[in-house]
Amino acid sequence: MKKPVHNPREVAEIVAIQALSFVASEPERLGLFLAETGVGPETLRNAASDPNFLLSVLDFVLRDDDTVKTFATAAELHPTNVAAARQVLGDALGDPTWERDVP
Repeated sequence: MKKPVHNPREVAEIVAIQALSFVASEPERLGLFLAETGVGPETLRNAASDPNFLLSVLDFVLRDDDTVKTFATAAELHPTNVAAARQVLGDALGDPTWERDVP
């Protein structure tokens, strides 16, 4: 039995890897992602170990409501969990581009 993961960054990276698998599962979506990131299909596997690349995967999924909803359903997550994973990973990497809504 696998040990549960409790580290928020590890959980965020797992969500991002699931998102990458989701993106890669449809050729049209994968082609668009590769064109936007400049990553080639031959380097995709190695890029997946880079947390900054994983951040770009989450950004790609989150930019379109239908895409994030479809991914969240496929991954059995709530869409807000995808956004939370992006925030956790961005915070861990010191990414200043993610804006939070502060009341």
